[in-house]
Amino acid sequence: MTRLILQPIGEICSNDDGEEHLLLAPEDDTELQSVAGWLNNHPVDEIYTDAIRNAIDYVLDGGRTGRFDLLSPEVHPGERASVGAKLEYEILRGFNLPKTKPLDTHITEIPVDMKATVGANWAIPTEAHCRLCICTQMQLKNNRHRSWLVRAHRSWLYRGKGNKDQKRGLAVHAREHWSLPLYNWTELPINPLRYLTEEQAAEVLGAKPGQVERMLKMFQYLEGRVIPRNVFLTVGAGKQDPMRRARQLRDRAAQQGLTVLCGTWPESREQAAARGISLKTGEWIALREDAGHADQGPKSQSS
Repeated sequence: MTRLILQPIGEICSNDDGEEHLLLAPEDDTELQSVAGWLNNHPVDEIYTDAIRNAIDYVLDGGRTGRFDLLSPEVHPGERASVGAKLEYEILRGFNLPKTKPLDTHITEIPVDMKATVGANWAIPTEAHCRLCICTQMQLKNNRHRSWLVRAHRSWLYRGKGNKDQKRGLAVHAREHWSLPLYNWTELPINPLRYLTEEQAAEVLGAKPGQVERMLKMFQYLEGRVIPRNVFLTVGAGKQDPMRRARQLRDRAAQQGLTVLCGTWPESREQAAARGISLKTGEWIALREDAGHADQGPKSQSS
């Protein structure tokens, strides 16, 4: 990137059409404050957490490929980069926002662009120069994410080398000092399959034995961890109706001393709640029958 002399708050910026405007601090930007006020009425960190997980699951396509780790060598860098494009639609759905032009959406009738990166900066397109952007950073190795609301003033953007569409990165100083943090670093749930050793993963994801046996092994290895529905689709990749196989596991698991609970079933949710565990619809957990103390919750998903 070329060197950027950052214009401070109070000076004049001009957009790509040559229209001049004042560089305002976030607290003085009425449009930014309006959008921030709307967002503050929503659980922004939770919506983004669910949206990022859904976008990653979509790109991995575990139900067809058997992949469960976005950082795996099996995942092409281009696929990793495409998480941001899918995330945009997941965020719109999470907030129940429309897809509009010229940017991604409108919040309180104000155009807003949504950008995401698995790196350290964002590619701000020309149509978003001097416009409001929600910029999300995902650190996959650290399993966390954070977001800012910022007006991407043209004066605060680097010019990328050889970028034909003139997309630019946002200056770090502007991000850190002249933006509004929407939420701090927030944990990104880990796919439970990542806790398996190589040997265990080979057993659980192998072609043989059948799905029921492999899912039973998964419950044994991941005892006490909440397992989302998507994990069963990954374990049963390429097979027919893996969820029906999962429902057949209860009796088999009981023979192994495991109680299998599923958040889709009211009685399971009640049993889980009695043990201090909150199960959402489609989530599963296997617990030792002799470990059902009310103060015992599931194993940490980030340990």
